[in-house]
Amino acid sequence: MSLEIMPPTLSGAPLLAVEPPRDCPLCPRLVTVREELRAELPQWWNAPVPAFGDPAAWLAIVGLAPGRQGANRTGRPFTGDRSGPLLYDTLIAAGLAEGSYTGKADEALALNGAIILNAVKCLPPENKPTPDEIRTCRPFLEAELAVLPAVRVVVALGQIAHQSVIKALGGKLPKARFAHGAEHRLPDGRIVIDSYHCSRYNQNTGRLTPAMFAAIFARALALKT
Repeated sequence: MSLEIMPPTLSGAPLLAVEPPRDCPLCPRLVTVREELRAELPQWWNAPVPAFGDPAAWLAIVGLAPGRQGANRTGRPFTGDRSGPLLYDTLIAAGLAEGSYTGKADEALALNGAIILNAVKCLPPENKPTPDEIRTCRPFLEAELAVLPAVRVVVALGQIAHQSVIKALGGKLPKARFAHGAEHRLPDGRIVIDSYHCSRYNQNTGRLTPAMFAAIFARALALKT
Protein backbone atom coordinates (compact mmCIF):
# COMPACT_ATOMS: atom_id res chain seq x y z
CA MET A 1 0.00 0.00 0.00
CA SER A 2 1.29 3.45 -0.85
CA LEU A 3 2.49 5.56 2.06
CA GLU A 4 0.48 8.32 0.44
CA ILE A 5 -2.67 6.86 1.97
CA MET A 6 -1.15 5.88 5.31
CA PRO A 7 0.01 9.05 7.07
CA PRO A 8 2.24 8.54 10.11
CA THR A 9 -0.48 9.70 12.52
CA LEU A 10 -2.71 6.84 11.35
CA SER A 11 -0.11 4.08 11.10
CA GLY A 12 -1.70 2.82 14.32
CA ALA A 13 -4.48 4.57 16.20
CA PRO A 14 -5.45 8.15 15.36
CA LEU A 15 -3.50 10.80 17.24
CA LEU A 16 -6.74 11.89 18.95
CA ALA A 17 -9.53 9.46 19.83
CA VAL A 18 -12.29 11.88 18.80
CA GLU A 19 -11.71 11.84 15.03
CA PRO A 20 -14.63 11.15 12.67
CA PRO A 21 -14.75 7.67 11.13
CA ARG A 22 -13.12 7.13 7.75
CA ASP A 23 -16.56 6.78 6.13
CA CYS A 24 -18.22 9.63 8.03
CA PRO A 25 -21.73 10.00 6.53
CA LEU A 26 -22.74 13.38 7.96
CA CYS A 27 -22.31 15.67 4.92
CA PRO A 28 -23.89 14.16 1.78
CA ARG A 29 -22.17 16.51 -0.66
CA LEU A 30 -18.74 15.78 0.82
CA VAL A 31 -19.48 12.05 0.86
CA THR A 32 -20.22 12.22 -2.87
CA VAL A 33 -16.91 13.96 -3.55
CA ARG A 34 -15.09 11.40 -1.42
CA GLU A 35 -16.64 8.41 -3.18
CA GLU A 36 -15.96 9.85 -6.64
CA LEU A 37 -12.31 10.40 -5.78
CA ARG A 38 -11.96 6.95 -4.21
CA ALA A 39 -13.12 5.46 -7.50
CA GLU A 40 -10.90 7.73 -9.60
CA LEU A 41 -7.80 7.84 -7.37
CA PRO A 42 -7.88 4.93 -4.93
CA GLN A 43 -4.25 5.49 -3.93
CA TRP A 44 -5.15 8.82 -2.30
CA TRP A 45 -6.23 9.24 1.32
CA ASN A 46 -9.82 10.35 0.42
CA ALA A 47 -11.21 10.44 3.97
CA PRO A 48 -11.59 12.84 6.89
CA VAL A 49 -8.12 14.18 7.67
CA PRO A 50 -6.98 13.66 11.27
CA ALA A 51 -5.05 16.00 13.51
CA PHE A 52 -1.28 16.08 13.14
CA GLY A 53 1.28 17.12 15.71
CA ASP A 54 2.04 16.96 19.40
CA PRO A 55 -0.78 15.58 21.60
CA ALA A 56 0.70 17.58 24.50
CA ALA A 57 0.63 20.78 22.43
CA TRP A 58 0.21 24.23 23.97
CA LEU A 59 -0.52 25.69 20.52
CA ALA A 60 -3.27 24.59 18.13
CA ILE A 61 -3.31 25.73 14.51
CA VAL A 62 -6.72 25.50 12.84
CA GLY A 63 -7.07 25.54 9.07
CA LEU A 64 -10.11 25.52 6.82
CA ALA A 65 -10.36 22.07 5.22
CA PRO A 66 -8.25 19.55 3.30
CA GLY A 67 -7.07 20.62 -0.15
CA ARG A 68 -7.67 18.29 -3.09
CA GLN A 69 -3.99 17.89 -3.96
CA GLY A 70 -2.90 18.36 -0.36
CA ALA A 71 -4.32 16.67 2.71
CA ASN A 72 -7.07 14.85 0.83
CA ARG A 73 -4.31 13.17 -1.16
CA THR A 74 -1.72 12.63 1.57
CA GLY A 75 -3.83 12.34 4.72
CA ARG A 76 -1.85 14.98 6.62
CA PRO A 77 -2.90 18.63 7.07
CA PHE A 78 -1.20 21.12 4.73
CA THR A 79 0.92 18.41 3.14
CA GLY A 80 1.33 18.19 -0.61
CA ASP A 81 -0.17 21.52 -1.70
CA ARG A 82 1.19 25.04 -2.04
CA SER A 83 0.14 26.17 1.41
CA GLY A 84 2.34 23.59 3.11
CA PRO A 85 5.83 25.03 2.56
CA LEU A 86 4.99 28.39 4.14
CA LEU A 87 3.28 26.83 7.14
CA TYR A 88 5.83 24.14 7.92
CA ASP A 89 8.88 26.28 7.12
CA THR A 90 7.49 28.94 9.46
CA LEU A 91 6.94 26.38 12.21
CA ILE A 92 10.45 24.99 11.78
CA ALA A 93 11.97 28.49 11.93
CA ALA A 94 9.98 29.22 15.11
CA GLY A 95 11.17 26.02 16.80
CA LEU A 96 7.68 24.54 16.68
CA ALA A 97 8.69 21.76 14.29
CA GLU A 98 11.82 19.86 13.44
CA GLY A 99 12.90 18.07 10.31
CA SER A 100 12.25 19.28 6.79
CA TYR A 101 9.13 19.67 4.72
CA THR A 102 9.04 17.80 1.40
CA GLY A 103 5.30 17.51 0.88
CA LYS A 104 5.16 13.78 1.56
CA ALA A 105 3.26 12.29 4.50
CA ASP A 106 6.06 9.84 5.31
CA GLU A 107 8.74 12.52 5.68
CA ALA A 108 10.69 12.94 8.92
CA LEU A 109 8.85 15.98 10.26
CA ALA A 110 7.58 16.38 13.81
CA LEU A 111 5.81 19.23 15.60
CA ASN A 112 7.01 20.42 19.02
CA GLY A 113 4.32 21.86 21.24
CA ALA A 114 1.96 22.40 18.32
CA ILE A 115 -0.88 20.50 16.68
CA ILE A 116 -2.75 21.15 13.42
CA LEU A 117 -6.53 20.75 13.16
CA ASN A 118 -9.13 21.70 10.53
CA ALA A 119 -12.52 23.36 10.85
CA VAL A 120 -13.87 20.92 8.23
CA LYS A 121 -12.41 17.43 8.08
CA CYS A 122 -13.32 16.45 4.50
CA LEU A 123 -12.53 17.92 1.09
CA PRO A 124 -15.15 20.48 -0.02
CA PRO A 125 -15.60 21.31 -3.72
CA GLU A 126 -13.52 24.37 -4.69
CA ASN A 127 -12.31 24.59 -1.08
CA LYS A 128 -15.67 26.10 -0.12
CA PRO A 129 -17.65 24.23 2.53
CA THR A 130 -21.24 25.29 2.99
CA PRO A 131 -22.38 26.87 6.27
CA ASP A 132 -24.25 23.65 7.07
CA GLU A 133 -21.13 21.54 6.49
CA ILE A 134 -19.11 23.84 8.74
CA ARG A 135 -21.73 23.54 11.49
CA THR A 136 -21.98 19.77 11.07
CA CYS A 137 -18.23 19.30 11.44
CA ARG A 138 -17.79 21.71 14.35
CA PRO A 139 -18.46 19.08 17.06
CA PHE A 140 -15.29 17.29 15.97
CA LEU A 141 -13.27 20.49 16.42
CA GLU A 142 -14.93 21.05 19.79
CA ALA A 143 -14.04 17.51 20.84
CA GLU A 144 -10.43 17.87 19.68
CA LEU A 145 -9.95 21.09 21.61
CA ALA A 146 -11.60 19.51 24.66
CA VAL A 147 -9.08 16.63 24.71
CA LEU A 148 -6.14 19.01 24.32
CA PRO A 149 -6.14 20.61 27.79
CA ALA A 150 -2.60 21.94 27.44
CA VAL A 151 -3.57 24.15 24.48
CA ARG A 152 -3.54 27.76 25.62
CA VAL A 153 -3.18 29.55 22.27
CA VAL A 154 -5.02 28.87 19.01
CA VAL A 155 -3.96 30.31 15.65
CA ALA A 156 -6.95 30.46 13.32
CA LEU A 157 -6.03 30.49 9.63
CA GLY A 158 -8.71 32.45 7.81
CA GLN A 159 -12.19 33.67 8.66
CA ILE A 160 -13.98 30.31 8.55
CA ALA A 161 -11.45 28.76 10.92
CA HIS A 162 -11.75 31.85 13.13
CA GLN A 163 -15.54 31.56 13.31
CA SER A 164 -15.43 27.82 14.05
CA VAL A 165 -12.80 28.21 16.76
CA ILE A 166 -14.60 31.09 18.47
CA LYS A 167 -17.86 29.13 18.51
CA ALA A 168 -16.15 25.89 19.55
CA LEU A 169 -14.61 27.64 22.56
CA GLY A 170 -17.82 29.35 23.63
CA GLY A 171 -17.06 32.84 22.35
CA LYS A 172 -19.37 35.33 20.65
CA LEU A 173 -18.61 36.39 17.09
CA PRO A 174 -19.90 39.97 17.38
CA LYS A 175 -17.31 40.51 20.12
CA ALA A 176 -14.54 38.65 18.28
CA ARG A 177 -14.25 39.93 14.73
CA PHE A 178 -11.71 38.43 12.35
CA ALA A 179 -8.68 40.51 11.41
CA HIS A 180 -5.12 39.49 10.67
CA GLY A 181 -3.19 39.69 13.93
CA ALA A 182 -6.29 40.19 16.08
CA GLU A 183 -6.32 38.47 19.47
CA HIS A 184 -9.36 37.20 21.34
CA ARG A 185 -9.46 35.89 24.90
CA LEU A 186 -12.17 33.23 25.22
CA PRO A 187 -14.28 32.34 28.27
CA ASP A 188 -12.04 29.39 29.15
CA GLY A 189 -8.95 31.61 29.13
CA ARG A 190 -7.56 30.44 25.81
CA ILE A 191 -6.33 33.06 23.38
CA VAL A 192 -7.15 32.97 19.67
CA ILE A 193 -4.87 34.76 17.22
CA ASP A 194 -6.21 35.39 13.73
CA SER A 195 -4.12 35.06 10.58
CA TYR A 196 -4.85 35.21 6.92
CA HIS A 197 -4.80 31.70 5.54
CA CYS A 198 -1.49 30.59 4.04
CA SER A 199 -3.21 29.75 0.75
CA ARG A 200 -1.52 30.05 -2.61
CA TYR A 201 -3.90 32.90 -3.47
CA ASN A 202 -3.02 34.93 -0.38
CA GLN A 203 0.68 34.35 -0.96
CA ASN A 204 0.56 35.22 -4.67
CA THR A 205 -1.42 38.42 -4.11
CA GLY A 206 0.82 39.57 -1.27
CA ARG A 207 -2.05 39.62 1.18
CA LEU A 208 0.05 37.35 3.38
CA THR A 209 3.84 37.58 3.32
CA PRO A 210 6.30 35.25 5.06
CA ALA A 211 7.18 38.06 7.48
CA MET A 212 3.53 38.62 8.36
CA PHE A 213 3.04 34.91 8.94
CA ALA A 214 6.18 34.58 11.05
CA ALA A 215 4.99 37.46 13.22
CA ILE A 216 1.82 35.53 14.08
CA PHE A 217 3.81 32.65 15.50
CA ALA A 218 6.27 34.95 17.24
CA ARG A 219 3.27 36.45 19.01
CA ALA A 220 1.94 33.00 19.87
CA LEU A 221 5.29 32.11 21.42
CA ALA A 222 5.20 35.32 23.44
CA LEU A 223 1.80 34.28 24.83
CA LYS A 224 2.90 30.75 25.68
CA THR A 225 3.15 31.51 29.36
